[in-house]
Amino acid sequence: MMSATPSEKLVLNLADASATEALGAQLSLFARPGDIITLSGDLGAGKTTLARAVIRAMAPDAGTFEVPSPTFTLVQSYDFTRLDVSHYDFYRLSEEAEALELGFPGLSDAGIALVEWPDRASGLLPAEHLEICIEDNNDPGRIATLTGTGSWAFRLGRMTEIAEFLATHGYGECKRTFLQGDASARRYERLGSNPPVILMDSPAQTDGPPVRDGKPYSQIAHLAEDVSAFAGVASGLEQAGLSAPGILAADYGKGMLIIEDLGDMVFGSMLNDPETDMSEPYRAAVDVLCHLAVQDLGAEIQIGSGVSHRIPPYDADALEIEAELLLDWLWPAIYGGEAPAERRAEYLAIWRELWPVLETHKPVWVLRDYHSPNLIWLPEREGLKRAGIIDFQDAVLGHPAYDLASLLQDARVDVPAEREAELLDYYCETRSAKQSDFDEKSFRQAYGVLAAQRNSKILGIFMRLKNRDGKPGYLKHIPRLSAYLDRTLSAPHLAELSAWYDTWVPTENRIRAAQGDGNVSET
Repeated sequence: MMSATPSEKLVLNLADASATEALGAQLSLFARPGDIITLSGDLGAGKTTLARAVIRAMAPDAGTFEVPSPTFTLVQSYDFTRLDVSHYDFYRLSEEAEALELGFPGLSDAGIALVEWPDRASGLLPAEHLEICIEDNNDPGRIATLTGTGSWAFRLGRMTEIAEFLATHGYGECKRTFLQGDASARRYERLGSNPPVILMDSPAQTDGPPVRDGKPYSQIAHLAEDVSAFAGVASGLEQAGLSAPGILAADYGKGMLIIEDLGDMVFGSMLNDPETDMSEPYRAAVDVLCHLAVQDLGAEIQIGSGVSHRIPPYDADALEIEAELLLDWLWPAIYGGEAPAERRAEYLAIWRELWPVLETHKPVWVLRDYHSPNLIWLPEREGLKRAGIIDFQDAVLGHPAYDLASLLQDARVDVPAEREAELLDYYCETRSAKQSDFDEKSFRQAYGVLAAQRNSKILGIFMRLKNRDGKPGYLKHIPRLSAYLDRTLSAPHLAELSAWYDTWVPTENRIRAAQGDGNVSET
């Protein structure tokens, strides 16, 4: 028998219009693409006030533009907000078919719907949504009852936990601004304290189904399970003389941190400005990797209060299951079905011939997502501290070439072959100058293997984000990843892997899959 959709109820006292607007701003922080939020209550209860507050809070110029009521137009749309918003008013509808004629819900890939008078189209509402009912409570006060189903059940509980956490640590009255959400379940807010700080909302993740030897993918790939990983790696990086966010407050059990705000000079944003010279920031980022490659930071980190984190090895099992994501997700997008056992065996056999190249260097800390979205330029600091580092909770012990490949074949921005070659040379020259025993030839070979592995993995991840998680926006990066892969596979020691790709997953088929034009016949 199927279990009922989970639900959570939250009852709030809204003393005045300001309290209603504050609730709208808070809800905007937790809204995700595909959400439907319904607003019920008598005329004048504050439904439109609440909807306006949600919309304004998601706009880049919050509070400075008009949000007209959709009473007469029936729907108002906004596409300049963090998420596209469709604001519906069904008061004048006489039947559900009229809602369909308005395009309800008609959500874009990055859209949400706010619905006033949802009872006029209750049969069109999905099982998972957030229902808000506002009732009089000795005017001007109101009582708002929020009932969340599906993922909103968890989010309502999370809203309460985070509000309590912030209040406990003196940030309860701070303005909260959505900062970032990513491909994972993590979420970030900037808190308007002095100086500003960052809320990291990272609830512990439940393991997925077993995929091999009774273990889920996350365990085999050694992905972080809770925020203690972030805190531990941050502590180790600080001890190594690098710039990672300081931990200002923590609830490790609930997955909440307040961390230092390193600012907005993110490499990825700086690269969007053609007038910005990135030579110095890039060299500083490479210097950090040269430094990490010779540090003995150990595998066990004590964080305090009985909390510790152990850095796992980037072993062959982890490398292989990541590389297999290409077969698990990109292959079906190309051929319309699972990869045959014979093709999978061939693919893995080639990788297993390459892994010994990675054994030529002592394992060091590998941050795993060392690229433009996770690097922040801090020109006011000195030396290695000028490159601020974030998003490193999945750190492992492995070959240092992985992080360099992540930086120089950045999945999110184009890195020209000339810049990649220049900075790879710079890395090798810097390591050679400091270490007489640095083996440049084996390092470059390992760089090629790990660049190919990383691009294969991310090609699979981005297709998974589209097909499993409903996030097609990542497909725009596939042509870039494919070009990096082709660039890397031209190395002589990767000839066998290159031939496999040419035969079974050639460039044109990768691009066609990204464009939604798969189902190629396997011949």
